[in-house]
Amino acid sequence: MAKTDTDFVFLPLGGSGEIGMNLNLFGHGRQDHRKWVIVDIGVTFGNASTPGVDIIMPDTAFIEAHRHNLLGIVLTHAHEDHMGALARLWPRLRCPVYATPFTMWLVKDRLAEAGLLDEVELIEIPLKGQFDLGPFHFELITLTHSIPEPNALVIRTDLGTVLHTGDWKIDPNPQIGDGVDEAALKALSDEGVLAMICDSTNVFSPGESGSEEGVREELTRLIGEYEGRGVAVATFASNVARLQSVMYAARANNRSVCLIGRSMKRMTAAAKSVGMLSDVGHLLSEDEAVAMPAGHVLYLCTGSQGEPRAALSRIAEGNHRTVKFKRGDVVIFSSKIIPGNELGIFALQNALADDGVEIVTEKDRPIHVSGHPNRDELARMYEWVQPETAIPVHGERRHLLEHARFAKSVGVSKAQPGRNGEMVRLAPKGPEVIDIVPSGRLFEDGGEIVSASDDGLRLRRKMAYAGHVGVSLVVNEKGKMISGPEPRITGFPEGENGMIMDELIDAVIDAADDAFNELPSKARKDEDAIEDKLRGRVKRIVRDRTGKRAVVDIHAHIVRKAA
Repeated sequence: MAKTDTDFVFLPLGGSGEIGMNLNLFGHGRQDHRKWVIVDIGVTFGNASTPGVDIIMPDTAFIEAHRHNLLGIVLTHAHEDHMGALARLWPRLRCPVYATPFTMWLVKDRLAEAGLLDEVELIEIPLKGQFDLGPFHFELITLTHSIPEPNALVIRTDLGTVLHTGDWKIDPNPQIGDGVDEAALKALSDEGVLAMICDSTNVFSPGESGSEEGVREELTRLIGEYEGRGVAVATFASNVARLQSVMYAARANNRSVCLIGRSMKRMTAAAKSVGMLSDVGHLLSEDEAVAMPAGHVLYLCTGSQGEPRAALSRIAEGNHRTVKFKRGDVVIFSSKIIPGNELGIFALQNALADDGVEIVTEKDRPIHVSGHPNRDELARMYEWVQPETAIPVHGERRHLLEHARFAKSVGVSKAQPGRNGEMVRLAPKGPEVIDIVPSGRLFEDGGEIVSASDDGLRLRRKMAYAGHVGVSLVVNEKGKMISGPEPRITGFPEGENGMIMDELIDAVIDAADDAFNELPSKARKDEDAIEDKLRGRVKRIVRDRTGKRAVVDIHAHIVRKAA
């Protein structure tokens, strides 16, 4: 392609090949002068492989290098995996932010927390609104999802039109907000759509994902079965329709609702700010709730995924300021298990069960539905929009490949499964991968944002799995050891009466002594030479004794007489 040619490109930096951490770029123009727009800027969460790291974000190095051509950030909806990195990464990008009212309330809340609210240009877009950003014309199409105001984005350029679905499903009775704007989607097929960039989360699930209406009915029945007993419901705070369903179900069973958890209160405030949850009645404070008979209260809690600092975990541990569960109480998990959270959830449920609390999950009763489209819903979307090309995103690689096969089976002529870092030309003559740019992960670590390849993080991971050995020694200016070697060992088993640890400490002392004594006299007066020699010997003895490749630090200090 000649450098002077104008093209329309799509470039995911996060969310393609993984579920979460979505960040997508659309570019238009000549190769060296493309104008860019970011669609969504989300996070994912740390696990045992990232010790000390809770928040993970896409690496924005590529778009930072083109920031002078970055026109704005457009948010499809307010889930953390689509907007949770905004306040953290905006200082690197410094461009306007576009969102609908509910999402914008949460954006302002996060920016205020970060001390950035007065710096960011915020443009609130009404539902079904339209706006221009340079060569791009945006139109919002209302969809349904497990959070208010999910929007598909129609992105029009002089080279063609793309539909970016964001997260969605087809819920005929979503309980809050409008249903899917089928007419607007069908109208796109008459216009012609170059590509549909589409959610792949549930591509392996047959049929339909189900409606919030059925969940509301089942929750009302279920809560009614526990008359006189303490009841708590754990669910995703962002699912405002579910919160409303729980509140309606509580009222139908003569219970008042008490919100437990910061995100519950934040999402409720966001919903009320745009006119939702206006008819749910008085919500109890925690002090009001504990003063009432248990049979007249329903606690609506965060922590359905077993998060250790969330409200439900603190209650289960007996560490919550006011709320306590007792034998015979009931906790209803109106949620699914997100892959990767199994250990935390099961630990929480076991702790509750051990206290005599009854547990009800979506495996026991139909009290949860997904917010993503199953195969029948995907087929309907492709039938309505009829894109020339399917570009599956928002899924692991196996999801994207299956989605590509599925799209072709329902009549789409071309499919291009997304990969983070692959720049796909949509027009003219697309789809075609025309470049591969740097992509990766950024970690929020100790209040700082660092690359996933940072040496400190690498060492921390290694220490978490293999332990740490430190050895210190002091040498005089004649090369004689006058103190040490003194080992400090962490992350190894102690054994009965500490015997294993004692034996390892003795072995490390002997190895360090032997290595030092093998040094020629001149090297014994060189701190670097001492440390290099002892490090290799101590690593070897630790590996031989334990099978672990521990992180080994040697600290040699040479004491010299004052002049």
